[in-house]
Amino acid sequence: MKSIVTNSITKIYPGGNTAVCDLSLSLDQGEVFGFLGPNGAGKTSTVKVLTGMISPSEGHCEVMGFDPSAEPEKVHAISGVVTEHAQMYDNLTGLENLLFYGSLFGLDRNCARKRGLDLLHRLSLEEAANYRLSAYSTGMRQRLSLARAMIHRPKVLFLDEPTSGLDPESAQNVNRLIRDLALKENVTVFLCTHQLRYAQEICTRYGLIEKGCLLASGTLDELRRTVSPQITVRILVDHLPPDTVSLLGLQSSVSERETMGNENGAVWLETEVVSETDIPELVHRIVYGGGEIFHVSACLPSLEDIYFSLTAEKQFGDMSRGD
Repeated sequence: MKSIVTNSITKIYPGGNTAVCDLSLSLDQGEVFGFLGPNGAGKTSTVKVLTGMISPSEGHCEVMGFDPSAEPEKVHAISGVVTEHAQMYDNLTGLENLLFYGSLFGLDRNCARKRGLDLLHRLSLEEAANYRLSAYSTGMRQRLSLARAMIHRPKVLFLDEPTSGLDPESAQNVNRLIRDLALKENVTVFLCTHQLRYAQEICTRYGLIEKGCLLASGTLDELRRTVSPQITVRILVDHLPPDTVSLLGLQSSVSERETMGNENGAVWLETEVVSETDIPELVHRIVYGGGEIFHVSACLPSLEDIYFSLTAEKQFGDMSRGD
């Protein structure tokens, strides 16, 4: 069973603002899916549709086989949601908050307490378990919000900027927990963020969205192929004859002044290959041609590069159509 399916979802708010336009996705269980785009791109509206908080204007979606619009209570029972601004009870301790929310999901007190203490430990909050929430810092609240969303062992976890306001160590603990949920407990994580570098570190698949429209989706390798089917290889090499340089299709990638500044007279050269598996053969041919290699690197587009390339293409396409 697919964990999340959206078929041509569109959400138009009163007044005519289209927040989400013809969105189609299909996610397997155990994926960490990065839903990426700037503020106002439609990420939050999509999560609200998927969790039954609002209904789509057009299209259909399912979460673990349930329609959020028709059966929101069933979706809530198997989902956890963490927003950027944690909402819990200031007059209760961290553990008491978890016990309360556990009871709402039907957990008996002993099970909720055991689960709550385990989550507090995994999120480095055990020492604050008996502190009132009013004494928690922003980062501690964010981590407790994640624990609250996980108290009932959800099958799907919706996260909105889960590391916002966290120090590096706390962010690392949250990321480790997210990976463990996906790999060890087969939980699908639907992670909304505008931090592309962060998403590239933790997600297994991605959906890039702008102004409510899905630009592309897939793994990082799949997205890279949509933007650039070839890989740029940079090589620092010395003693390579000019005829070998031209024969291999290598080109200088630095200015003459920068080249002369390299040690041993080595120069930076670059070329393009179809696959990383082509690089060893290229290195062999350079060495066979008399070159001495000091460095080889494959320059692959980052998630940021891919996103900006796709948005530039979309803007050019809109202009060419006169939109």
